[in-house]
This record gives sequence, C-alpha cells and structure tokens, in this order.
Amino acid sequence: MSSTLCKSSIWLLLLGTALSLLWQTAPAQEPPSLNPFENGCDQKPRDDSMPGYLETSDGRIHAGQLFLTRDARLKIYDEERKRQREVPLKAIKRIDCTISKEWVEKEWRFKENASDEKYYTGRSYPAREYTHKITLQNGQAIAGALSAIVYVQADAGKDPERYLLHKRDKGNLGTDLKSLVYVRSIQLGEKEFEEGKRKAVHAKSK
Repeated sequence: MSSTLCKSSIWLLLLGTALSLLWQTAPAQEPPSLNPFENGCDQKPRDDSMPGYLETSDGRIHAGQLFLTRDARLKIYDEERKRQREVPLKAIKRIDCTISKEWVEKEWRFKENASDEKYYTGRSYPAREYTHKITLQNGQAIAGALSAIVYVQADAGKDPERYLLHKRDKGNLGTDLKSLVYVRSIQLGEKEFEEGKRKAVHAKSK
C-alpha cells in the first residue's frame, strides 16, 4: 500500500514539473495592437471615410478619402447655443476656418531661477486663434472653437496624412506668421473630390 502511494506521489511530482516547464517555455500570447485607422491603409476605403479635399493656407490641395480616428467625432463649441457639440464626419458638407486673431509673441525668460524679473531673449514666434464654421449636409451651420484630427488618404495603400484643427496655434521660434500653415477649408463629397483633384493638378502646374 505504501509502495503504491509512493509511486503515485512520484508520478504527480513529475507531472507537475513537466507542466511547469511547459508553462515557462510556451510563448506569451500578447493582445493585438490597436490601430486607430483600422483599415485606413488597406486597398478598400474605410466605411466611415468621405471623399473630398482639404486646402491649407499655403494653397496646397490634398484630395482623397478623409476620415477621423475610428469612432471619433468633431468637437465644436457652438457659440450660438453655448454648448459643446459632437458632429460625425458623414453629416458634414464643409468646414471653413477664419483667423480671429494673430500676433507675434516675444520670448521672455526669468533672469534667475529664484527671481521674478524677466528679460526678452530677442526671439519671437507667431501665434494665432481660429474660428471654424461647420456646414452640415442639411444646410445648418455651426460656428465656434473646433478641436479635431483629420486624416487624408490620397491613394489606397498609402499612409494617410494627418491634419490638426484647433482654436489656438503657435509656430517655432524665429518663424513668421506666413510660415504658420493651417487648414483653411475642407469640402466633402464626390463632386468636391473631383474638384480637389483638378485644383491639385492646376496648383502643381504653376
């Protein structure tokens, strides 16, 4: 009887050791990484993308499929209704940006760490504030401060370009206001997409 129990104990010990070694040597199963574009660079356009074009303040035209980060919406503060609104891209006809204020900001620094006295470094940078107007497909307009990231994919299989829409912006030290490029307008629709392609070709030929 004791011999049988001894053999059983040895067998259980060997089985436990084998399972422990198998657990240590098995490759760890890591969860798949999240892709904010989710098929943004596949051959087929994303189901939440919209054809159209984006124009920047330097006159460049970027036509293609436009989309936001998956499940994101454009967030705009409606000045008329005094509340934050979230608008899906598919509900939008166009977005227009106007400059509400721009200036050149001087760079100031404290003379010493423990001092409240500042001095001008001789350098400056451009700064701006914007107001955006969203025109919906039904003709309704919403104007106010906008915050969003818009992607433009010119061709299937290519990485999308990223553009930031926001209320405030500033450039690098030593640059001027002209160099502070911003998104002037976005127009959505098949007709607008074809128009954007024509404008892009015309701009390149200049």
